[in-house]
Amino acid sequence: MKYQPSSIEEPNNPQSKKAKSKQLAYVMALRPRQWTKNLVVFAAPLFAFSINLQSFLGSLLAFILFCGASSGFYLINDIADVESDRQHPVKCQRPIAAGLVSVPVALGMALVLLTSVLTLGWLRSPQLGATVTAYALLQIAYNLRLKRMVILDIGAIATGFVLRAFAGAASTNIVLSTWFLLCTAMLALFLGIEKRKAELRLVQINGSKPRAVLRKYSLSLLSRMENVVTTGTVLTYTLWSAGPYLHGASTSWMLLTLPFVLYGIFRYQLLSDPQEIANDSNNHIEEGGRSERPEEVLLKDLPILVTVIGWILTCIAILYLKSQGFIM
Repeated sequence: MKYQPSSIEEPNNPQSKKAKSKQLAYVMALRPRQWTKNLVVFAAPLFAFSINLQSFLGSLLAFILFCGASSGFYLINDIADVESDRQHPVKCQRPIAAGLVSVPVALGMALVLLTSVLTLGWLRSPQLGATVTAYALLQIAYNLRLKRMVILDIGAIATGFVLRAFAGAASTNIVLSTWFLLCTAMLALFLGIEKRKAELRLVQINGSKPRAVLRKYSLSLLSRMENVVTTGTVLTYTLWSAGPYLHGASTSWMLLTLPFVLYGIFRYQLLSDPQEIANDSNNHIEEGGRSERPEEVLLKDLPILVTVIGWILTCIAILYLKSQGFIM
């Protein structure tokens, strides 16, 4: 029997399809995939072994605020770069560049989001409000100038992650370890460098005109920078996980999580390797490799995802055993 669609599905209703497509365009303009970066706010209570309902709700608020703030600035950034995005092989599909969301509407969405998150942040606490404000000022500086300044552009990206970590602490009244902050900064620098490497390869592959800041980078320079921050990331995490003797974690058993960190970093480097990109069966070469978008690596690369889950479960197990007095 031939399938006859029901009237509820409205298969031939172009207005309904257009409305749904428009709504989806508004959501995609907020870049929800990028919200995975804001999960850093949950790191503060996790690293401090303060896992309870109160810390979860505080971190959740910080996560929501940073999702709103980051989406607001993504909208502003896409408005400012609309012409250059239309010339990019991937960014041309963004809703504003594709003409699916008008510039006035996008600007209105950005203003509502940023006003709301700043107000809520200050109402929650002066510390959280100051952190969200600092993030907003950083994004303004980044969009106006820093993203076109070599090295400082990557530094600004890393600072954004550190501010996210501060927000998680401010919303839960947790005092952060110095090693934790340094490790966060090093890891963020690592991801920023990998992103620039992927963008530079994309330019070389497509033969397109690079952005001004990319002209000042080279793969050899980025590789040397990568070596430095990789060492820094592993070293600072090791010092933190060594325990209270070094003013790090509350137990030295956190050293058991070090293999997850090492594998995660090495796996990410593998994904950004030119040979791996050339052999990738998913054919990411036209996009410069998966490391151009770190949030997609977390969501789509199974080994990375399993590593993150394994790290979290190990941390929870250590926390439980410590709370029960089985380990010190």
